[in-house]
Amino acid sequence: MNILFFGPNGSGKGTQGAILKGKYKLPHIESGGIFRDNIKGGTELGKKAKEYIDKGDLVPDEITIPMILDRLKQDDCKKGWLLDGFPRNKTQAIKLDESLKEANMELNYVVEITLDREIAKNRIMGRRLCENDNNHPNNIFIDAIKPNGDKCRVCGGALTTRADDQDEAAINKRHEIYYDTEVGTLASAYYFRDIPEKGSMKYMTLDGAPSVGEVTKELLSKL
Repeated sequence: MNILFFGPNGSGKGTQGAILKGKYKLPHIESGGIFRDNIKGGTELGKKAKEYIDKGDLVPDEITIPMILDRLKQDDCKKGWLLDGFPRNKTQAIKLDESLKEANMELNYVVEITLDREIAKNRIMGRRLCENDNNHPNNIFIDAIKPNGDKCRVCGGALTTRADDQDEAAINKRHEIYYDTEVGTLASAYYFRDIPEKGSMKYMTLDGAPSVGEVTKELLSKL
């Protein structure tokens, strides 16, 4: 089962991806991790990517897509994979689609988690980290997991915030890219949604507003 995952920061995409990884034993492949692994491993593609990254430039698709395909062909992906964080624009979506077909690699599901932009921003800014376990869910904007004042709702530990979670300008910048339906990330998702001949590929949308458990239940029912 090969799955392409879309969702804005704050939609719970990472949480749902982790659940699928555990249930179906699929490698959860994130584009940033592919870059890090290739650069650390000193691969030819990694060396080329590093040249662009060191100059502060975007890595061209001609390097990024082969890197991703190489990862999807590794042994742990033989029974399926979950790809997250790529493509980020419509051009990349077209090139990825073409490359998967050339590699005779079937895309089975495209999952889009939908969420109002303001709710997504509030979720990010409302996240609180427990000193004892960062995985303890605490968010001041989600009733079901509101902390007990400034204490973790699970264990009572002290709570802190991540600096980047409180950077509203940075959040807005990431969301500008994601919610752009003309050339941005949503445009890349809609490219797959609107392919006339999808073959065995199924495109699904999930409402990211309900609880994690409710979203998971809907997701699993559609797979």
